[in-house]
Amino acid sequence: MENILILSGQVKYTITLDPTVWIFDDRKVDLTTYFSTTSTPSNDLEEYTKSISKHWDREIIEGAVYPPTLKTEKKFEKEKVLTGSFGIPFEPFLENAEPKDNATTLIIKTTASEHEISLDRAKELILGFSEVGKPLSKDGPVHVYFGDGSNQQHPIKNVREFIIK
Repeated sequence: MENILILSGQVKYTITLDPTVWIFDDRKVDLTTYFSTTSTPSNDLEEYTKSISKHWDREIIEGAVYPPTLKTEKKFEKEKVLTGSFGIPFEPFLENAEPKDNATTLIIKTTASEHEISLDRAKELILGFSEVGKPLSKDGPVHVYFGDGSNQQHPIKNVREFIIK
């Protein structure tokens, strides 16, 4: 149970977070490149259209058969999961908890201290959950990174709980 985190406090719904299953989540981000690339707000419809267009172009060029390149790509993705360092945005969890109108801050409780940040800044947090393909068992279960990467070298570690006040 030490890998389970709770998001509670001034929220409509208390959320239980299990970082061990996030490796299968499509929202995960690669921490080795996330802070070095500039992100632009994405339009879901535009992203979907681009992915469908790419798939359609590929079928036209290569045919509908599964050439060896697809197997190679799947192998590369599988290997990336086994050797990569990943995180997941905190914002969807925060939205699902539905903070109450009077809530203004997020408290990140660790084994040794507490860190207090505004809810606006909390929306930009990235929760790191794997490093070089392994779960963060030593000082985890998650590392908390600010969205701007300002604490990339020294994230908040040994996180035990998130409390909205």
